[in-house]
Amino acid sequence: MVYLFLANGFEEIEALATVDVLRRCGLQVVMTSVSDELCVEGSHGVRVMADAGIKSVAPSEADAMVLPGGMPGALNLMKCHLLCDMLVGHAGRQGVTAAICAAPFVLGELGLLAGRKATCYPGFEDKLKNAVVCPQMVVEDGHVITGRGPAAAIDFAFAIASRFVDAATIAEVRSGMLFG
Repeated sequence: MVYLFLANGFEEIEALATVDVLRRCGLQVVMTSVSDELCVEGSHGVRVMADAGIKSVAPSEADAMVLPGGMPGALNLMKCHLLCDMLVGHAGRQGVTAAICAAPFVLGELGLLAGRKATCYPGFEDKLKNAVVCPQMVVEDGHVITGRGPAAAIDFAFAIASRFVDAATIAEVRSGMLFG
């Protein structure tokens, strides 16, 4: 089970491309609103109906927790204390924890990047507390996956998927999407 968390102001490409790729790979993805409202508005005005509210999900069932970036979406994710508690617990269980664009700052604020390689949207590097900041589009370090921004969304999604499905499935989905 993959929980992808949505807060008002999320980056649409990063959220929806990730959900799309993961579902094409056969993974169960639950788009989860961090508020009581299931309708969440992205940073460019696209409204998305989440599958569930954060109070109704079971963090112990999560294989992966994913944070799309966008502003003020990433700030709104950080303001959700329940999400922050879930992320800390999930990371403690070595569950796949992924964040892209501005959202890696949430992991940095929670101390989940200390000593790890990570990337983020340019200008957020100083918010990745005690991380080894890398310029690559997607960086994997242990159970943590970070992406730089919208242009990295597809590769970010495939990095997450590769933790759960075999290389043949990844190759088939990439080919079907003309990423061959």
